[in-house]
Amino acid sequence: MLAAALPRALGRLSALRYPAGLRPPRAVWRGGARGEEGSGRTGFARRRWARPVGGALGFLGAFSLFPRDAEEDGEDAIILLLKRAKMANVAFMQGQLDNAEKLYKASMSYLLSGDTKEDDNAILEMSLKLASIYAAQKQHKLALAGYEFCILTLEEKIAKQKDLPEDVLPAEEKANTRLLLGMSLDSYARYLLNINQLPAAQKMYEKALQISKDVQGETHAQTVVLMSDLATVLDAQGHHDEAYSYVKRAAELAKETQHPEEHMVLNNLAAILMHKKDFLQAKQVYKEALKQAQQKGDVASVQHIQEELAELAKRRKDSK
Repeated sequence: MLAAALPRALGRLSALRYPAGLRPPRAVWRGGARGEEGSGRTGFARRRWARPVGGALGFLGAFSLFPRDAEEDGEDAIILLLKRAKMANVAFMQGQLDNAEKLYKASMSYLLSGDTKEDDNAILEMSLKLASIYAAQKQHKLALAGYEFCILTLEEKIAKQKDLPEDVLPAEEKANTRLLLGMSLDSYARYLLNINQLPAAQKMYEKALQISKDVQGETHAQTVVLMSDLATVLDAQGHHDEAYSYVKRAAELAKETQHPEEHMVLNNLAAILMHKKDFLQAKQVYKEALKQAQQKGDVASVQHIQEELAELAKRRKDSK
């Protein structure tokens, strides 16, 4: 009962908005692993992952389980747990990361001391937030362990659920778990990109994009963002032609669907065109991106695009 109640408090990841700097998914993940629009833009050496020792508890390090008191069971315990989860989300959104960490750990401790398994989506959703907190705090070992715990556990869970019939596990629940994996891959990719592990980030983006396409379709807002972000990491590695093919399609879909972040996709398209030395086309796309950013009141994007236009002008001058 508690495990069923907590995801509602978490919003089934619909409350997974990240404070600035955590670099989350920027558009919407649908279904049981939904994430509302966050902020931010868009390798470890390739190796076989090993599950962090001790599973969830190994990831959390000094995290310990608190025994349940008899009076903590029942309806009062559920209310307390839901309040704690809500407070954790509020602290998370306000950037009070230390407080959010403690509240998430307390909620997870209570659940795990009962009947909730460590591969329950509620546990994994909070683990993903904890990994993002550690990433923001530059606690890299904990961040890495957290992301790998989420991804490995979800991959194993999906493999086990694959052949279960509809009357045992509804298709929607299977999709929810896949979407949570996609969100974990996306968040991990952003972290890898931030620490300049580009080949590993590319791999995570590719997996996340495939999940989004399979479950949500090519025209879904998150799919478009992932195409654009994958293009960005390809471009950063010098794979300009491959990057262009992804970002061009993302821009087409963004226009077709009136994507709320079309100006950001256009900005990425223009940057890749500039790197391909197609300066004239890059300038036209930057101007359209700037116009849209101004209309939407996105001050940060306006400033960024203006800086990019200045860089473009410099490159054009130097190329003559």
